[in-house]
Amino acid sequence: MTIEGFFTVWNQLDDNDRETLENSAFRQTISKGTVLHNGSQDCTGLICVISGQLRAYILSADGREITLYRLLERDICLFSASCMMRSIQFDITIEAEKESEIYMIPVEVYQSVMMKSAPLANFTNSIMASRFTDVMWLIEQIMWKRFDQRLAAFLVEESALEGSGSIKITHEKIAAHLGTAREVVTRMLKYFQSEGFVKLTRGSIEIIDEKALSAFGE
Repeated sequence: MTIEGFFTVWNQLDDNDRETLENSAFRQTISKGTVLHNGSQDCTGLICVISGQLRAYILSADGREITLYRLLERDICLFSASCMMRSIQFDITIEAEKESEIYMIPVEVYQSVMMKSAPLANFTNSIMASRFTDVMWLIEQIMWKRFDQRLAAFLVEESALEGSGSIKITHEKIAAHLGTAREVVTRMLKYFQSEGFVKLTRGSIEIIDEKALSAFGE
C-alpha cells in the first residue's frame, strides 16, 4: 500500500506537495507491545497504519488505563503529531496491540504541507473531528451505560476484531481497556459465565452465546 492510499484528497494536492509527502514517509515494522507515542511531550510524527492494530489510551493519576480508540488498517493517527496542534492538553499513549506495519511522516514535513494546502488542512480537520467523536462516544458510554453492558459490548467487538469466538485476553488487559479494576472484570465475567454467555479458561474467553451477549450490551 502506498502513502497516497491514506489521503482521499491526494489528487487535490499539487505535484510538489505529493512528492514531499511521498519522499518523507518512511515505512516501519512495529513489534507487539511497542509504545510509539507517549504523551503530549512526545511528538512522534503522523502515523498511517498499513497493517496490524494500534491502541490509543490515556492514564489516570493513579496509573489506571482506559482505551480511547483502536487504529486499524488504513487509519491515520494525528495525536502522535500532537505538537502541531497546540490546543491539545491531554496525554495520549499509542501502543501496538499486534505486530504492525506503518508509515511515519515527520511532523515538520506534514505541517509545512498542511499550512499551504487547504485540501490537506480540511482533510486533517475531518480526521481530528472523527477522533473526537470517538472520544465523546466513549464518554457517553462511561456516563450512561452500566459496566456490565460495556463489558458485553467490548467482548463482542473484540471477537469481531479477532475473527474468532475465542478471545485470548487477560482480565487485567480488559480492565485496562475499560478503565476499571481487574477484580471488577473477573466478577462480571463469572456472572456472564453463570448466565451461559461465555466460558472462561486461563488466558482466554470463549463466547458461547454471542446473540445474547450482544443484546445484553445494547
